[in-house]
Amino acid sequence: MKRPFLLLLLALLLPGGTLHAAEKLIHGLTESVYLHELDVTVMAKLDTGAETASLSALNIERFRRNGTSWVRFNLGIDGHQHRVFEKPLARISRIKRRAGDIDSEDGKTYTPRPVIHLEVCMGEQSRTIEVNLTDRSAFAYPLLLGSEALTVFDALVDPSISKTAGQPSCNPAAPADE
Repeated sequence: MKRPFLLLLLALLLPGGTLHAAEKLIHGLTESVYLHELDVTVMAKLDTGAETASLSALNIERFRRNGTSWVRFNLGIDGHQHRVFEKPLARISRIKRRAGDIDSEDGKTYTPRPVIHLEVCMGEQSRTIEVNLTDRSAFAYPLLLGSEALTVFDALVDPSISKTAGQPSCNPAAPADE
């Protein structure tokens, strides 16, 4: 009796899930993205295991301007380290530390990171997402797009493929027929 009920339940759920998945765009493990306000195209890693998006930044400095919190930073991207940007601070995120990264002196299990809003173009889609700033120079990709950003892009990720979205069409400097 259990098996027919489970098969019926599965049959009822499967078509709806399939239709919903068909509306989403499938992206690869890595994609080329254009960061509007920073006027730079970078390769991003799409990581469903991460919650937030992270951008490689150096010399991160919080400050106040006209009574509001801002952040100043250099891009931590090869060939762009000299570029300084200032953006309003959206919030401070608390990124969970790995067990081996916990400082025995302060005992904190998280690292605070400044978060900004950034307009990101992937393929033909442009979305504003939250991005935390951190030094990612030890990683292969300067930008990581986590599950929150992937949800905003309505994206599915197939890790067996890469660069499915093509060149970002929102980049005004990009050739129109690429």
